[in-house]
Amino acid sequence: MSIFNKALASLGIGATKIDCRFSQPAFRVGEEVKGQAIVMGGAAEQKVDTIYLSLFTSYLRQSNNKEYEDHALIKQIKIAEPFTILENEIAAFPFTFTLPLWAPVTANGSHLWIKAGADIKNAMDPFDLDPLVTKPSTFMTELLNVILNEGFTLSHTSCVEAPDRYKKQQAFIQKFVFNPKSGHFGKTLNSLTIKFYAESSTVYELLIELDHKVNTLHPGEKGYDHESLFRVRVRMEDVCSFHRKFIQIIEQSS
Repeated sequence: MSIFNKALASLGIGATKIDCRFSQPAFRVGEEVKGQAIVMGGAAEQKVDTIYLSLFTSYLRQSNNKEYEDHALIKQIKIAEPFTILENEIAAFPFTFTLPLWAPVTANGSHLWIKAGADIKNAMDPFDLDPLVTKPSTFMTELLNVILNEGFTLSHTSCVEAPDRYKKQQAFIQKFVFNPKSGHFGKTLNSLTIKFYAESSTVYELLIELDHKVNTLHPGEKGYDHESLFRVRVRMEDVCSFHRKFIQIIEQSS
């Protein structure tokens, strides 16, 4: 190993690189994520203090009538003790971690990514950014199917600042916005918004917002907007009763 190569490596030229590889294309929230961090030695031997994985998402926050995009660190894990990576050596470090239930589902607007990084003495720290594709938990899938089966289609999702009651656990909450495309709800609703808060794998709290179509009392009169807000707690064993409750909420608020 030449002194010149070592100097270049300290500047990031011909230095150690890292690549994160997942065991499958997508993972359900609440379940295990498995993969490997591949460390590729550069033109010089380098001492690596640690390898870590950081799970991030972005969310929207309102402040002083302005909207800002923030990044939220969901989880961080250490996957290697100090070691030395030799010149041009390739080393693999397997990892497994549980994806939190409150991690966002990556659908129609929401994003999630992993930063794989290494701390290297006296050198630029390499890192790798990889999108992580996630799917709803089994229970959330059942709840979403109740909504979709009533003629709603998913318009978009986004992560927004969490209400104060949830901020001890998470900075953000994911919302799903649906449009009524068929059925009798298309006559009364513009959109349906649901925010999912996971108390556990078998209990969800739903914040439901209904945006009703403008009502006109008499010809020539100006209509008015009508929005309704509801909070519903649902257990996995009560999915059938949630279907009835969901219909009841919409019909009674119209």
